[in-house]
Amino acid sequence: MRAVDIIAKKRDGEVLSREELRFFVQGFVQGEVTDYQAAAWLMAVYLRGMTRRETSDLTLAMAASGDVLDLSEIIEYSVDKHSSGGVGDKTSLVVLPLVASCGVPVAKMSGRGLGYSGGTIDKLEAIAGYNVNLSGEEFRRLTQLNGIVLAGQSASLAPADGKLYALRDVTATVSCQPLIASSIMSKKIAAGANGIVLDVKTGRGAFMETLQQAQELAQIMVGIGQDAERDVTAIISDMNQPLGEAIGNALEVAEAIVTLHGEGPQDFHDHCVLIAREMLRLAGRGQRWQDEAETEALLKKQLANGAAFAKFRLMIEAQSGDVTMVDDPSLLPRARIIETVKAPQAGVIASVDALVVAKAAFELGAGREKKTDALDLAAGVKVFVKVGDTVEIGQVIGEIHANDEGKLVSSRVLLESAFEYSNAGVERLPLFYDLIRSR
Repeated sequence: MRAVDIIAKKRDGEVLSREELRFFVQGFVQGEVTDYQAAAWLMAVYLRGMTRRETSDLTLAMAASGDVLDLSEIIEYSVDKHSSGGVGDKTSLVVLPLVASCGVPVAKMSGRGLGYSGGTIDKLEAIAGYNVNLSGEEFRRLTQLNGIVLAGQSASLAPADGKLYALRDVTATVSCQPLIASSIMSKKIAAGANGIVLDVKTGRGAFMETLQQAQELAQIMVGIGQDAERDVTAIISDMNQPLGEAIGNALEVAEAIVTLHGEGPQDFHDHCVLIAREMLRLAGRGQRWQDEAETEALLKKQLANGAAFAKFRLMIEAQSGDVTMVDDPSLLPRARIIETVKAPQAGVIASVDALVVAKAAFELGAGREKKTDALDLAAGVKVFVKVGDTVEIGQVIGEIHANDEGKLVSSRVLLESAFEYSNAGVERLPLFYDLIRSR
């Protein structure tokens, strides 16, 4: 086989075989297929697309390009979740301990964030001392000992994905759905997941701006899961307005802790309960947690009685984090300047543009443009209203947490522009649009 023949075949719209995809992926990882050949192939895929079988075969080839984590000796059935990203999405911080508190072990590898806010690992590093860099042996030990571990993704898992994504980013091929789906699913499969819950965002603050795009991506990923003999549930959730109130690393950790005590913003609480419900349903494998109402009642009880928070605290302590910050979130990194944003008029909130809110937080240093950029863990914004809320003139609708007065000014301009008002009633946005199950 030759890389150039595989590129030409896809360029001409033909279907690549499993063997050709394996050859190309392995050759790229080993340096036998060059960057410029891989870039040409990516553009051919972008323009010509891929069949379901091709996408599944590509995903499995990427998953097999490095280490494949096997947790079967310590977890009979491993369940994982993935979010396609979002503004104020700190869901893993609540969902993982919530599921673990119900007796289902969760062992998750997560990543850092590029763009408007930090990833799950960045958020956790707002807790002093928290160790995200675990060896494979330590990862397994903590899973077996505590039933919960959340660490940084190993570079040896699906290395083909990292190399291909770096090229996609500079060749205008990021938005190709088969490539997005194979990127996400290859990492989940390599991390040893038997059951996967996918939280696919749609709206202004999401990569998939339309519901149709989100549904198409979700269907592709569910199909990959079926072909790989994994159980997959995809949930299409709204990202036209921020999830919860807090956008920013330490701010989001504090909000997650409040939610783990059974409180917190209602939309975020309800979002976490549904994601956790689906994780338990998969883990139950048709035997347990199949009644949705009963499972939701159990999950709400675990939040209210402190069981979920206890699991979170255990995870932080086991990974060397400062639990005093968990017990007292006021000890988390705090911004030097906190200013409020007030409604300039009375009326009904017609829009809270999630993308503009994200940009306001990014302006303060809550996100990074390059992997090497440092984050301001204390910086961020809060949004206290949702679409459909009635507000009075002068009512506090937001908050800016900044360490730089110059950045605060530009962030305020952005945040104030994120809100639109109406004199008439406005329909509230749904939390979820669709749910797609492989079984």
